[in-house]
Amino acid sequence: MTTLMNMEIKELDEEDLARKAISDADAFAELYRQHVTRVYRYHMAHIGNVKDAEDLTSQTFMAAMESIRSFRGDGSFAAWVMGIASKKRLMYFRGNRHEVPLEAAEHYPNPSLPTDKAAMQRIRLQSISHALKQISSERSEAIVLIYFGGLSYAEAAGVMRKNEASVKMLVSRGLQDLRERTSLRMEVEE
Repeated sequence: MTTLMNMEIKELDEEDLARKAISDADAFAELYRQHVTRVYRYHMAHIGNVKDAEDLTSQTFMAAMESIRSFRGDGSFAAWVMGIASKKRLMYFRGNRHEVPLEAAEHYPNPSLPTDKAAMQRIRLQSISHALKQISSERSEAIVLIYFGGLSYAEAAGVMRKNEASVKMLVSRGLQDLRERTSLRMEVEE
């Protein structure tokens, strides 16, 4: 019976899964499984140490669980939970002023990528991470949401409270800034 329910939960779309998660821990657990990697990588990219990134990831999902009723399905669940992650990150930085070593975020494995693509992604992320601290915070945030958080432009726009064209421009200009600081050529995937 439990296996059948778990199979049914995995087949639900995000909006139905979030609605079911209001009263079903298994549904919320599925949302957690689907999004924990992106949230953790987002926090690692900004915070730079495993313990604090894990704590913020936990806080993000605790806040998401407590406020799951507020998810309306207007955008993706990924964008909604990344908005919570962004708020948790800002609260973290209010109390802490750390120099952030972004290199650690690239080491979190993405099991869905083939080895060659994972290696290329790691090279790209490593190159980005060295220069990311040197560009504007808005451009940096847009790039982190797209590359580390795995959001689409539309989802990142929702998190940043900007329109999609503005986020595309921030990413484009941010990547240009990064190209000027690195020798690696990066392509924007749309």
